[in-house]
Amino acid sequence: MSNRKQKPEQKDLDPVVRAIGLDIEQTQVRLITSANADMLFHYWKIGHFILYHQKKEGWGSKVIDNLSKTIRLHYPDKKGYSRRNIFYMCQFAKAYPLAVLRKLVAVEHALETPSVEKVLILTNELNQFVQEPLALIEHVESPLSVIVQEPVAQFGAVACTLSNLFQLDINEIEAIFKRSAVSRTNWASHVILLNRNLPLGERYWYISQSVELGWSSNVLQTQLDTKLFERQITEKKVSNFTTRLPAPQSDLANYLLKDPYIFDLMGQTERIAERDIERQLVSHITKYLLEMGAGFAFVAQQKHFQVGDSDFYVDLILYNIKLRAYVVIELKATPFKPEYAGQLNFYINVVDDVLCGEHDNKTIGLLLCNGGDKVVAQYALSGYDQPIGVSDYQLSKAIPDNLKSSLPTVEEVEKELTKIVEQNEKK
Repeated sequence: MSNRKQKPEQKDLDPVVRAIGLDIEQTQVRLITSANADMLFHYWKIGHFILYHQKKEGWGSKVIDNLSKTIRLHYPDKKGYSRRNIFYMCQFAKAYPLAVLRKLVAVEHALETPSVEKVLILTNELNQFVQEPLALIEHVESPLSVIVQEPVAQFGAVACTLSNLFQLDINEIEAIFKRSAVSRTNWASHVILLNRNLPLGERYWYISQSVELGWSSNVLQTQLDTKLFERQITEKKVSNFTTRLPAPQSDLANYLLKDPYIFDLMGQTERIAERDIERQLVSHITKYLLEMGAGFAFVAQQKHFQVGDSDFYVDLILYNIKLRAYVVIELKATPFKPEYAGQLNFYINVVDDVLCGEHDNKTIGLLLCNGGDKVVAQYALSGYDQPIGVSDYQLSKAIPDNLKSSLPTVEEVEKELTKIVEQNEKK
């Protein structure tokens, strides 16, 4: 038998286009109530429909170009059927066969109370589960001799073909698809993920984070570019959370900790004065709550505490809703020094005494340093009773340009710093 790819005639594609067109029209009605999930399910169906007929009829890759042209000819008012988008529909279907979607639904509960250990077990399990999607199609397709023996021109509707392909009613297939986090992520984010060579487990983690935290595709791109999975999950972190916090709070605190944190300091990545770095980070840290992670809310910056006859100012205090705890953050423009942990331990004691209420959990400290020896940091933390994490931070162009509008300009920063200097001179 010849392995040469057959080029379908234009008339051979008309039945395929009609079937896709019918599904387009049916989907439009449902888009009103559940636009994103229905659109994604439509793309997933079309992807599988094309993959099935590519395999069955031996079509080459050029068929996608022809399909795009013909669909747009028959349905000129419908958007989203460019050659590029149809290609991604096929990639989308390949990435998430029905068996993979079932698996994602089955493991989703594991991330309801996440920990680093749970995520590593889950992602490794998903990575081992991955199979070639066409192999899965061959497996379910083998008893369907009646479909395989149909003449090329006799194409069934998309829903009917998928029902036969997976031996399930289309409503059951839809229910499985929509129970997965895949259906709750926007298409632009899926395209970004499909362009990355990520194993299924890591890709699913980014999807679940996008859903939970409401990331836009631009934010997802940023998190991928800055390797959030490595910084939050696989990096060896420095903290004493396990011995200083009860479970499951210690697990969640360690899960939320990142190393390094990456902040965009108005594009300034070169060495600048320590005082300027600290001022700008503290003054504008609220712009970077996204980088801090899930559930953080701003409480105060440069919070004043009078202890005895002395005045103290804490760089930043946040509150984490999931932890139900205050988080005291100290920023240092120099590498870690053991005495930094002592200062932060003192601040945590003060916040515990002054701010914490009856229903608040133990205050947590986060020391952000510009580098340092992790072994020294771990030894330093062992001598303190308060829960403290130590992380590096990096100054980088981490925020996409179209998010810059919410950030201060260099001129605005200079104006604010001038005000601070003037206020200090008046005192």
